Amino acid sequence: MPSAYLGLGSNKGDRLEHLHGAAERLHRRDGLRVTGVSPVYETEAHTPSPDETQPPFLNAVLCLAAEATPDVLLRTAHVVERAEGRARATEQRWGPRPLDVDLLAVGALTRDTDTLTLPHPRLADRRFVLRPWTDLAPNFVVPPPFDRSVQSLLDRCTDPAAIRRTEHTPGEGTFPSGAPSV
Repeated sequence: MPSAYLGLGSNKGDRLEHLHGAAERLHRRDGLRVTGVSPVYETEAHTPSPDETQPPFLNAVLCLAAEATPDVLLRTAHVVERAEGRARATEQRWGPRPLDVDLLAVGALTRDTDTLTLPHPRLADRRFVLRPWTDLAPNFVVPPPFDRSVQSLLDRCTDPAAIRRTEHTPGEGTFPSGAPSV
C-alpha cells in the first residue's frame, strides 16, 4: 500500500476547524488511514493579481495509507472539500475557500490525465506545501519530473511568501493511537 500525501489549506471560515474536519473525514473513509500529520502553518494567500488581498491560509500535509487508486483518492478529496463547504463550481479560481485538498503524491506513481497529474505539477513552487511536508517526510523522493526529496525541493523553492508555524496539528486528539503527528 503506497503512502499518499495530501495538502490541506483553508482561508475562509473557521480555518483550523476545516483542517480538523478534513483530517477526521479522511481517516474515517474505508480504505484510508491517516498515518502522519504535519504541524499547521499560516501563510499569505497566493492570488491571481498582486493587488488582490485575501485572508491568510492555514496549511498542513497528511500522509495516508491508501488502498484506493489515485483517481478514487482525488474524488474522495473533492467529497471532503464539499463536506467542509467548498463549492468548486461557483468559486473564483484562487479565491478564498473553506477547504482545499490537493493530492500531492502517491508513492512513486506518476499520472498525467485530463483530471489528475501526479505528482502535483506545482508543488515545487509552493513553500506552503513543502514546509509542512518536510516536517512529515523530508526524505520522501517525489517522483518525476522532480526526482528529489521533499527537503531538497524546499531548499530550492523560490516562493517568497511568508510562512509561520502554529502550535496546531489537524486532527489533534481525534485519531486512534499510532497516527503520529510531528
